Amino acid sequence: MRLGLHALGIGTGARREVIDAVAVAADDSGFATLWAGEHVVMVDRPTSRYPYADDGRIAVPAVADWLDPMIGLSFAAAATRRIHIATGILLLPEHNPVLLAKQAATLDLMSGGRLTLGVGIGWSEEEFAALGVPFARRGPRAAEYVAAMRTLWRDDVASFDGEFVSFDAVRVNPKPVRDRRIPIVVGGNSDPALRRAATWGDGWYGFNLSDALEAAERIDTLRGLCREVGRDPGELRMAVALRDVDLGDVTALACAGVDELVLVAAPPDDAGAAADWVRSIADRWLPAIASA
Repeated sequence: MRLGLHALGIGTGARREVIDAVAVAADDSGFATLWAGEHVVMVDRPTSRYPYADDGRIAVPAVADWLDPMIGLSFAAAATRRIHIATGILLLPEHNPVLLAKQAATLDLMSGGRLTLGVGIGWSEEEFAALGVPFARRGPRAAEYVAAMRTLWRDDVASFDGEFVSFDAVRVNPKPVRDRRIPIVVGGNSDPALRRAATWGDGWYGFNLSDALEAAERIDTLRGLCREVGRDPGELRMAVALRDVDLGDVTALACAGVDELVLVAAPPDDAGAAADWVRSIADRWLPAIASA
């Protein structure tokens, strides 16, 4: 099992000097992945329910800085050499898939093949309305966008004809580093989200799960869905972030088949203290991860 850190892009983690310090320290300390999520807009009085909290409310205040993850992660990639970077998650139906395919391939190339594209379908109706994107059928839209992006990455001259996106005989370069593919990890804890991961994902990112038992139950469900669609569950990468995680969860998560435990935390205000903050997390968690 590996250890990831979801700390960049929001609030103090949106500051350039903090991004540099956290990224370098995480790279040096042995973290596997730096994760960053996305919201294009926030609203002061949302009516949409946030699915990752019992009270239905997102903890991030609407006034907080929230970086575009593709841009924020490009700075983290530029400051490092080994650690992987991942969107966790990017709201795929809100993006033009042709443009995103080029942006992702560019970041993958410039980082030396270190990008994982974590995607989800979104939950905020207000955000979709602000972007002029239909909220309905966002699940099928996301599935089609993934197929279109994979076509653009794979083919020198690409054509695609779908319900939501079409193009004919176009060239989109550069291509991703690893066999013209970028791993696509599906976010979301619901059964429909797990079905998307089983059907067309390269992995699953379970976010803000209550505990290791819920993580294990969701992974069992995902494995069953993989078998239903004729896929080997072992092909999928499993990453999870728990709401209240402690060292005692590590062995249970490893036994459940988790490939990466992602710690969600906000870095300190002082960039000068960020490196020590990262190292203290690594010193506490990496020995337990290594022995799991």
